[in-house]
Order: sequence, then structure tokens, then C-alpha cells
Amino acid sequence: MLHGPDIVPKPFTKGPIPNGLSVDIEDWFQVGAFENTISRDDWDSLPHRVEANSDAVLALFAEADVKATFFILGWVAERYPALIRRIADAGHEIASHGWAHDRVFTMDAKTFAEDIRRTRKVLEDAGGQKVTGYRAPSFSIDSRTPFAHQVLAEQGYAYSSSVAPVMHDHYGWPEAPRFAWRPVEGSSLVELPVTTVQLNGRNFAAGGGGFFRLFPYALSRWAINRVNRHDAEPAIFYFHPWEIDPGQPRVDDAPLKSRLRHYARLDAMAEKLRRLARDFAWGRIDTLAALRVPQ
Repeated sequence: MLHGPDIVPKPFTKGPIPNGLSVDIEDWFQVGAFENTISRDDWDSLPHRVEANSDAVLALFAEADVKATFFILGWVAERYPALIRRIADAGHEIASHGWAHDRVFTMDAKTFAEDIRRTRKVLEDAGGQKVTGYRAPSFSIDSRTPFAHQVLAEQGYAYSSSVAPVMHDHYGWPEAPRFAWRPVEGSSLVELPVTTVQLNGRNFAAGGGGFFRLFPYALSRWAINRVNRHDAEPAIFYFHPWEIDPGQPRVDDAPLKSRLRHYARLDAMAEKLRRLARDFAWGRIDTLAALRVPQ
């Protein structure tokens, strides 16, 4: 059951609307595009680039003087605890992206509860800060997962940013609210969906990832401006560290569509992110979630 209409958000005050900047920390071989090509048993034997790429993201954020939320796989945190500490020490939010990038709709309630419990412990041990935010791998909370928000609320999460209110071949919940909503009756848990722009009654992806990388920067700038000015709402933006790594290994036996999506315009991504950081006000997702707590 959706509880979007009854949320009463706190209004934004004067000044630019703070948008939510986020990074989904996973390595190049852990993406959904390669899940049927690369065996999970091979993950440890493949070249790991997540630490170096995440450090490059930290440097980019320091250069732009912005803070963000890092949704991190437990698998990564277990192997690179010093990276998690560096992210936390730089003033960014540590949040959960699940253990090993299993989509939520592939799990039942019990398995999902254990997945987020295990991940949270590793993240909190490594980062030294309380984890209150969660993002489902591949935005996989949708109409097939009626248990997910309830489980997050039961474990005390403050917010989720796990819904993409669009139609997509890999994910999507187009009938879900486009902006902050309360998915569990009687709970303060807030869902902050990834940003979409609405035209002629249809939602289009506009919150980062492949949309941002593949299309001209001017389109993303227009979309975020429209959300800020027309909808008077913050944008929720995301990307991955592997998207700024044009030197990553190639998976030649992956389907052509997957290779086109994954490798296109990797060399342009870092500069586009610098422009994005300059053009808009950005902050952590937990800050936005606190502004959206029902009154």
C-alpha cells in the first residue's frame, strides 16, 4: 500500500534547493549488465578497481567542496574497510547498498532482512558511523516487494532511496510517487525516489547513471532545473565509481546491449560530474530525508 499523499514535508527555506548527491559503490564486474556473464565465484580473482575509483570520486568531491551519500555493498566494505573509513572521515554519509548486489525482488522478507542486517554491521564497524539509509541494488524495490519497506522500518532505517518511478527493462515502479513519500503506515521511514522528469503525463529517468552518461549534459541540467523550479523539489542523483574509469577491463562476451550501456562515454563522465557540482547545490541524502520527516 502506498502512503505518499499523506506525507507533509517540511518546506525548503530561502536559497537554492539542496539536491541529493549519491554514489553506489560497486566494482565494474558487479553490475546487473554482467550478472549472467560473470560468475560470482570469480569476483575475488578479477582485478579490483573499486578502491582506486572511489578514491578518485572522493578527490573530485573534495575539489568541488560537496558532500554526498555513499551507498556501499557489504562485499566491498568487508574487503576495503580503510576505504569506508576514508569516506566517513571526509564528511560523507555511509549507507547500505545490500551485501552483494542481489536485487530485492529476488529475495523473500527473511533473506532481505538478513542481507541488510549483515551489510549494516560491516559498514558501521568500518565507517564508525550509524547507517540510517538504504538503496536497493538496481532500484529493485517495486510492486513485487511489498515486504521491503516494512523490513527497513523494523530495522530502524530512516530512509530508503530505492524506487525508480519509471518504466525500464531492468527496473521501475511507474505508478509510485515521484517525490518523498511514506511507504509504511505508522512509521517515519521516508522513501526518496531517484529523480524523474514528467512530460505529457509520463515519467522519464533524469537522476543519473546511464541517462547522465549517455546523453548531453545540457539535458540533465534542464531536467534538474525543471524538478527544482517547476516541481519545487530536490533532485536525487546517483552514479557509480566505475563510470569514471575508461581503463576498466572489457567483457567481450557480454550481450551487445549490455556492453553499449556499460562502456559508452566513460571518458566524459568525470568532467560532466564537475559541471554538475558547479551548477547546482548538493548535499547528503540523510539531510534531505530529515527535511522530509512527516510533521
